[in-house]
Amino acid sequence: MPADAEAVEANRWNHRPPTPIAQNPLFQWPPKPVAIFKWYAAFWFEISTTTLCLVLALGAYFLILPPLDAMQSFQPGWMIRVWLANLVPQCLIAGALHHWLITRKRQGDATKFDPRDQNRKNGSFTFNNQVLDNMFWHIASGITLWSVAQIGVFWMMANGYAPTLLFPDNPIWFVAAFVLVPIWSSFHFYWVHRLLHWPPLYKLAHSLHHRNVNVGPWSGIAMHPIEHALFYTNFAIHLVVPTHPLHLMFHGYVQSTHPVFSHSGFENLVVKDSKQLRMGVFFHQLHHRYFECNYGTVEMPWDRWFGSYHDGTGQATEEARARKTQMYT
Repeated sequence: MPADAEAVEANRWNHRPPTPIAQNPLFQWPPKPVAIFKWYAAFWFEISTTTLCLVLALGAYFLILPPLDAMQSFQPGWMIRVWLANLVPQCLIAGALHHWLITRKRQGDATKFDPRDQNRKNGSFTFNNQVLDNMFWHIASGITLWSVAQIGVFWMMANGYAPTLLFPDNPIWFVAAFVLVPIWSSFHFYWVHRLLHWPPLYKLAHSLHHRNVNVGPWSGIAMHPIEHALFYTNFAIHLVVPTHPLHLMFHGYVQSTHPVFSHSGFENLVVKDSKQLRMGVFFHQLHHRYFECNYGTVEMPWDRWFGSYHDGTGQATEEARARKTQMYT
Protein backbone atom coordinates (compact mmCIF):
# COMPACT_ATOMS: atom_id res chain seq x y z
CA MET A 1 0.00 0.00 0.00
CA PRO A 2 1.40 3.44 -0.89
CA ALA A 3 2.59 5.42 2.11
CA ASP A 4 0.56 8.44 1.00
CA ALA A 5 -2.70 6.43 1.27
CA GLU A 6 -1.91 5.69 4.89
CA ALA A 7 -1.06 9.34 5.53
CA VAL A 8 -4.34 10.47 3.97
CA GLU A 9 -6.27 8.05 6.16
CA ALA A 10 -4.49 9.21 9.31
CA ASN A 11 -5.27 12.84 8.48
CA ARG A 12 -9.00 12.13 8.28
CA TRP A 13 -9.13 11.60 12.03
CA ASN A 14 -8.51 13.83 15.00
CA HIS A 15 -7.63 10.71 17.00
CA ARG A 16 -6.83 7.33 15.50
CA PRO A 17 -5.88 4.38 17.73
CA PRO A 18 -3.01 2.11 16.70
CA THR A 19 -3.78 0.08 13.60
CA PRO A 20 -4.53 -2.60 12.61
CA ILE A 21 -7.37 -2.74 15.15
CA ALA A 22 -7.21 -5.63 17.58
CA GLN A 23 -10.06 -8.15 17.76
CA ASN A 24 -11.07 -10.71 20.35
CA PRO A 25 -8.19 -13.24 20.56
CA LEU A 26 -10.66 -15.97 21.55
CA PHE A 27 -11.24 -16.68 17.86
CA GLN A 28 -7.63 -16.63 16.73
CA TRP A 29 -5.42 -19.63 16.03
CA PRO A 30 -3.21 -20.83 17.59
CA PRO A 31 -4.84 -20.20 20.97
CA LYS A 32 -3.36 -17.43 23.11
CA PRO A 33 -4.57 -18.02 26.68
CA VAL A 34 -2.81 -14.99 28.16
CA ALA A 35 -4.19 -12.65 25.50
CA ILE A 36 -7.69 -14.08 25.98
CA PHE A 37 -7.49 -13.58 29.75
CA LYS A 38 -6.30 -9.99 29.34
CA TRP A 39 -9.08 -9.27 26.85
CA TYR A 40 -11.87 -10.41 29.16
CA ALA A 41 -10.19 -9.02 32.26
CA ALA A 42 -10.44 -5.57 30.67
CA PHE A 43 -14.22 -6.01 30.56
CA TRP A 44 -14.85 -7.69 33.90
CA PHE A 45 -12.00 -6.92 36.29
CA GLU A 46 -11.81 -3.20 35.57
CA ILE A 47 -14.38 -0.39 35.47
CA SER A 48 -15.90 -0.74 32.02
CA THR A 49 -19.20 -0.30 30.22
CA THR A 50 -19.83 -4.02 30.80
CA THR A 51 -19.42 -3.77 34.57
CA LEU A 52 -21.60 -0.64 34.52
CA CYS A 53 -24.33 -2.65 32.76
CA LEU A 54 -24.07 -5.28 35.49
CA VAL A 55 -24.38 -2.65 38.23
CA LEU A 56 -27.43 -1.15 36.51
CA ALA A 57 -29.02 -4.60 36.21
CA LEU A 58 -28.45 -5.37 39.89
CA GLY A 59 -29.90 -2.03 40.91
CA ALA A 60 -32.96 -2.40 38.69
CA TYR A 61 -33.63 -5.97 39.77
CA PHE A 62 -33.35 -5.40 43.51
CA LEU A 63 -34.71 -1.85 43.74
CA ILE A 64 -37.25 -1.41 40.95
CA LEU A 65 -38.62 -4.63 39.47
CA PRO A 66 -41.44 -6.51 41.22
CA PRO A 67 -41.25 -10.29 41.81
CA LEU A 68 -41.65 -12.41 38.69
CA ASP A 69 -45.02 -13.78 39.77
CA ALA A 70 -46.41 -10.23 39.70
CA MET A 71 -45.78 -10.20 35.93
CA GLN A 72 -48.21 -12.99 35.08
CA SER A 73 -50.69 -10.51 33.60
CA PHE A 74 -50.12 -7.29 31.73
CA GLN A 75 -50.71 -4.67 34.42
CA PRO A 76 -49.62 -1.04 34.00
CA GLY A 77 -47.86 -0.93 37.38
CA TRP A 78 -45.05 -3.39 36.72
CA MET A 79 -44.77 -2.53 33.02
CA ILE A 80 -44.19 1.14 33.87
CA ARG A 81 -41.52 0.08 36.35
CA VAL A 82 -39.69 -1.84 33.61
CA TRP A 83 -39.90 1.20 31.34
CA LEU A 84 -38.61 3.51 34.08
CA ALA A 85 -35.75 1.10 34.89
CA ASN A 86 -34.65 1.59 31.30
CA LEU A 87 -35.60 5.22 30.72
CA VAL A 88 -34.04 6.86 33.77
CA PRO A 89 -30.48 5.46 33.69
CA GLN A 90 -30.36 5.60 29.90
CA CYS A 91 -31.26 9.28 29.76
CA LEU A 92 -29.02 10.18 32.70
CA ILE A 93 -26.01 8.46 31.13
CA ALA A 94 -26.55 9.71 27.58
CA GLY A 95 -27.38 13.19 28.84
CA ALA A 96 -24.37 13.37 31.15
CA LEU A 97 -21.97 12.16 28.46
CA HIS A 98 -23.39 14.59 25.92
CA HIS A 99 -23.09 17.45 28.42
CA TRP A 100 -19.50 16.56 29.31
CA LEU A 101 -18.20 15.73 25.84
CA ILE A 102 -20.19 17.94 23.48
CA THR A 103 -22.04 20.76 25.26
CA ARG A 104 -19.31 21.77 27.72
CA LYS A 105 -16.39 20.15 25.85
CA ARG A 106 -14.78 19.39 29.18
CA GLN A 107 -12.09 17.23 27.62
CA GLY A 108 -11.77 19.24 24.41
CA ASP A 109 -10.85 17.00 21.48
CA ALA A 110 -8.82 14.56 23.57
CA THR A 111 -9.38 11.04 22.13
CA LYS A 112 -12.16 12.39 19.83
CA PHE A 113 -12.20 10.38 16.60
CA ASP A 114 -13.90 12.74 14.15
CA PRO A 115 -12.76 16.37 14.20
CA ARG A 116 -16.22 17.66 13.22
CA ASP A 117 -18.97 18.85 15.57
CA GLN A 118 -22.57 17.62 15.73
CA ASN A 119 -24.83 18.93 12.95
CA ARG A 120 -27.22 21.82 13.40
CA LYS A 121 -29.58 23.36 10.85
CA ASN A 122 -29.29 20.24 8.72
CA GLY A 123 -32.47 19.23 6.90
CA SER A 124 -31.49 15.55 6.75
CA PHE A 125 -32.26 15.28 10.48
CA THR A 126 -35.64 15.35 12.21
CA PHE A 127 -36.13 18.87 13.63
CA ASN A 128 -33.14 19.93 11.45
CA ASN A 129 -30.88 19.14 14.38
CA GLN A 130 -28.74 16.04 14.89
CA VAL A 131 -28.97 16.00 18.68
CA LEU A 132 -32.75 16.54 18.83
CA ASP A 133 -33.20 13.93 16.09
CA ASN A 134 -31.14 11.41 18.02
CA MET A 135 -32.86 12.12 21.34
CA PHE A 136 -36.31 11.68 19.79
CA TRP A 137 -35.62 8.35 18.09
CA HIS A 138 -33.51 7.12 21.00
CA ILE A 139 -36.27 7.70 23.55
CA ALA A 140 -39.58 7.56 21.67
CA SER A 141 -38.76 4.47 19.64
CA GLY A 142 -35.64 2.92 21.21
CA ILE A 143 -36.39 2.87 24.92
CA THR A 144 -40.06 2.16 24.25
CA LEU A 145 -39.49 -0.90 22.05
CA TRP A 146 -36.63 -2.12 24.26
CA SER A 147 -39.05 -2.05 27.20
CA VAL A 148 -41.89 -3.67 25.25
CA ALA A 149 -39.61 -6.54 24.21
CA GLN A 150 -38.46 -7.11 27.79
CA ILE A 151 -42.02 -6.92 29.11
CA GLY A 152 -42.99 -9.68 26.69
CA VAL A 153 -40.16 -11.92 27.87
CA PHE A 154 -40.90 -11.22 31.55
CA TRP A 155 -44.54 -12.17 30.98
CA MET A 156 -43.49 -15.42 29.28
CA MET A 157 -41.05 -16.22 32.10
CA ALA A 158 -43.74 -15.56 34.71
CA ASN A 159 -46.23 -17.85 32.96
CA GLY A 160 -43.82 -20.70 32.31
CA TYR A 161 -43.55 -20.16 28.56
CA ALA A 162 -39.84 -19.35 28.83
CA PRO A 163 -37.34 -21.40 30.86
CA THR A 164 -36.07 -19.70 34.01
CA LEU A 165 -32.99 -20.33 36.10
CA LEU A 166 -32.30 -19.72 39.77
CA PHE A 167 -28.80 -19.36 41.17
CA PRO A 168 -29.04 -22.42 43.48
CA ASP A 169 -30.14 -24.62 40.57
CA ASN A 170 -26.95 -24.12 38.57
CA PRO A 171 -24.59 -21.47 39.96
CA ILE A 172 -21.94 -22.07 37.29
CA TRP A 173 -24.34 -21.46 34.41
CA PHE A 174 -25.93 -18.54 36.27
CA VAL A 175 -22.55 -16.76 36.37
CA ALA A 176 -21.46 -17.92 32.90
CA ALA A 177 -24.60 -16.42 31.36
CA PHE A 178 -23.32 -12.92 32.18
CA VAL A 179 -20.20 -13.62 30.10
CA LEU A 180 -22.11 -15.24 27.25
CA VAL A 181 -24.81 -12.57 26.89
CA PRO A 182 -22.43 -9.97 25.33
CA ILE A 183 -21.05 -12.62 22.98
CA TRP A 184 -24.54 -13.61 21.86
CA SER A 185 -25.48 -9.94 21.53
CA SER A 186 -22.50 -9.38 19.23
CA PHE A 187 -23.30 -12.48 17.16
CA HIS A 188 -26.93 -11.43 16.68
CA PHE A 189 -26.00 -7.82 15.93
CA TYR A 190 -23.77 -8.80 13.02
CA TRP A 191 -26.46 -10.71 11.16
CA VAL A 192 -29.24 -8.20 11.81
CA HIS A 193 -26.90 -5.41 10.77
CA ARG A 194 -26.01 -7.14 7.50
CA LEU A 195 -29.74 -7.52 6.82
CA LEU A 196 -30.28 -3.82 7.49
CA HIS A 197 -27.72 -3.00 4.81
CA TRP A 198 -29.84 -4.78 2.19
CA PRO A 199 -30.62 -1.73 -0.01
CA PRO A 200 -34.46 -1.74 0.33
CA LEU A 201 -34.29 -2.16 4.12
CA TYR A 202 -31.43 0.31 4.39
CA LYS A 203 -33.44 2.95 2.54
CA LEU A 204 -36.59 2.23 4.55
CA ALA A 205 -35.09 2.04 8.04
CA HIS A 206 -31.34 1.86 8.64
CA SER A 207 -30.53 5.06 6.78
CA LEU A 208 -32.04 6.96 9.73
CA HIS A 209 -29.27 5.71 12.02
CA HIS A 210 -26.66 6.36 9.34
CA ARG A 211 -27.51 10.03 9.19
CA ASN A 212 -24.95 10.05 11.98
CA VAL A 213 -21.64 9.99 10.16
CA ASN A 214 -20.16 11.84 13.12
CA VAL A 215 -21.75 10.08 16.10
CA GLY A 216 -22.51 11.23 19.65
CA PRO A 217 -23.91 9.59 22.81
CA TRP A 218 -27.55 10.03 21.77
CA SER A 219 -26.77 8.31 18.44
CA GLY A 220 -26.41 4.97 20.23
CA ILE A 221 -29.90 3.58 19.68
CA ALA A 222 -31.30 6.41 17.56
CA MET A 223 -32.95 4.16 14.99
CA HIS A 224 -36.11 3.65 12.96
CA PRO A 225 -38.81 1.57 14.73
CA ILE A 226 -38.36 -1.22 12.16
CA GLU A 227 -34.69 -1.40 13.06
CA HIS A 228 -35.51 -1.43 16.76
CA ALA A 229 -37.97 -4.27 16.21
CA LEU A 230 -35.21 -6.31 14.55
CA PHE A 231 -32.55 -5.18 17.02
CA TYR A 232 -34.50 -6.39 20.05
CA THR A 233 -35.25 -9.83 18.64
CA ASN A 234 -31.95 -10.42 20.44
CA PHE A 235 -34.00 -11.08 23.58
CA ALA A 236 -35.53 -14.19 21.97
CA ILE A 237 -32.58 -16.18 23.31
CA HIS A 238 -34.27 -16.05 26.73
CA LEU A 239 -37.20 -17.99 25.30
CA VAL A 240 -34.90 -20.92 24.53
CA VAL A 241 -32.01 -20.84 27.01
CA PRO A 242 -32.76 -20.91 30.77
CA THR A 243 -31.96 -17.52 32.29
CA HIS A 244 -33.04 -15.30 35.16
CA PRO A 245 -34.78 -11.88 35.09
CA LEU A 246 -31.45 -10.41 36.22
CA HIS A 247 -29.83 -11.72 33.03
CA LEU A 248 -32.60 -10.14 30.97
CA MET A 249 -32.04 -6.73 32.57
CA PHE A 250 -28.28 -7.04 32.06
CA HIS A 251 -28.92 -8.04 28.43
CA GLY A 252 -31.04 -4.93 27.92
CA TYR A 253 -28.34 -2.62 29.21
CA VAL A 254 -25.64 -4.35 27.17
CA GLN A 255 -27.83 -4.02 24.09
CA SER A 256 -28.84 -0.40 24.69
CA THR A 257 -26.59 1.40 27.18
CA HIS A 258 -23.32 0.11 25.79
CA PRO A 259 -24.08 1.81 22.41
CA VAL A 260 -24.33 5.16 24.22
CA PHE A 261 -20.63 4.80 25.02
CA SER A 262 -19.56 3.08 21.81
CA HIS A 263 -21.20 5.90 19.80
CA SER A 264 -19.82 8.66 22.02
CA GLY A 265 -17.30 9.64 19.35
CA PHE A 266 -14.47 9.53 21.90
CA GLU A 267 -12.24 6.59 22.68
CA ASN A 268 -11.86 7.47 26.36
CA LEU A 269 -13.49 9.53 29.06
CA VAL A 270 -10.80 11.92 30.23
CA VAL A 271 -11.03 13.66 33.61
CA LYS A 272 -8.24 15.96 34.77
CA ASP A 273 -6.01 14.75 31.91
CA SER A 274 -6.36 11.16 33.06
CA LYS A 275 -8.15 8.44 31.08
CA GLN A 276 -10.91 7.12 33.35
CA LEU A 277 -13.01 4.86 31.12
CA ARG A 278 -12.69 3.25 27.70
CA MET A 279 -15.80 4.27 25.76
CA GLY A 280 -15.88 4.68 22.01
CA VAL A 281 -15.04 1.90 19.59
CA PHE A 282 -13.03 2.99 16.55
CA PHE A 283 -14.08 -0.26 14.85
CA HIS A 284 -17.69 0.96 14.73
CA GLN A 285 -16.71 4.58 14.08
CA LEU A 286 -15.20 3.29 10.83
CA HIS A 287 -18.52 1.73 9.93
CA HIS A 288 -20.31 5.06 10.31
CA ARG A 289 -17.71 6.74 8.12
CA TYR A 290 -17.38 4.09 5.39
CA PHE A 291 -20.67 2.11 5.70
CA GLU A 292 -19.83 -1.18 3.96
CA CYS A 293 -17.46 -2.52 6.58
CA ASN A 294 -17.38 -3.60 10.24
CA TYR A 295 -21.00 -4.71 10.48
CA GLY A 296 -20.33 -6.54 13.74
CA THR A 297 -18.16 -5.82 16.77
CA VAL A 298 -14.62 -6.60 17.82
CA GLU A 299 -16.07 -9.40 19.97
CA MET A 300 -16.85 -11.66 17.02
CA PRO A 301 -14.73 -12.47 13.94
CA TRP A 302 -17.50 -12.35 11.34
CA ASP A 303 -16.21 -9.28 9.50
CA ARG A 304 -12.75 -10.78 9.23
CA TRP A 305 -14.12 -14.14 8.07
CA PHE A 306 -16.57 -12.70 5.53
CA GLY A 307 -14.37 -10.02 4.02
CA SER A 308 -15.89 -6.85 5.49
CA TYR A 309 -13.24 -6.14 8.12
CA HIS A 310 -11.80 -2.61 8.20
CA ASP A 311 -8.68 -2.62 10.36
CA GLY A 312 -8.27 1.16 10.35
CA THR A 313 -5.61 1.34 7.63
CA GLY A 314 -5.68 3.31 4.40
CA GLN A 315 -5.73 0.13 2.35
CA ALA A 316 -8.84 -1.08 4.19
CA THR A 317 -10.55 2.24 3.38
CA GLU A 318 -9.88 1.76 -0.33
CA GLU A 319 -11.29 -1.77 -0.14
CA ALA A 320 -14.41 -0.59 1.73
CA ARG A 321 -15.06 2.13 -0.85
CA ALA A 322 -14.66 -0.39 -3.66
CA ARG A 323 -17.23 -2.66 -2.00
CA LYS A 324 -19.66 0.21 -1.61
CA THR A 325 -19.28 1.20 -5.25
CA GLN A 326 -19.86 -2.39 -6.36
CA MET A 327 -22.93 -2.82 -4.15
CA TYR A 328 -24.71 0.38 -5.15
CA THR A 329 -23.96 0.51 -8.89
